[in-house]
Amino acid sequence: MKDEILKNKEKIHTTELGIKRVKKNLLLKTDDVVMYCIKLIENENSVVVKKGKNYYINYDNIEITLNASSFTIITAHIKS
Repeated sequence: MKDEILKNKEKIHTTELGIKRVKKNLLLKTDDVVMYCIKLIENENSVVVKKGKNYYINYDNIEITLNASSFTIITAHIKS
């Protein structure tokens, strides 16, 4: 599944609201949340699981939710 995402990484995007949500949830300073998320997905220690229509990418204590058909970053959270 990770290979499928990486083959389509040029399609990964998010909305304006998605940018705000991810920045807030991950306490990011950068405006390029898409590149930030791609780098986490590319990390050899990230784990991808597909549930229904979404991919869930876990790295360290971060989980990114990515729509499997549109490659839209829905949200990201810090897991406790």
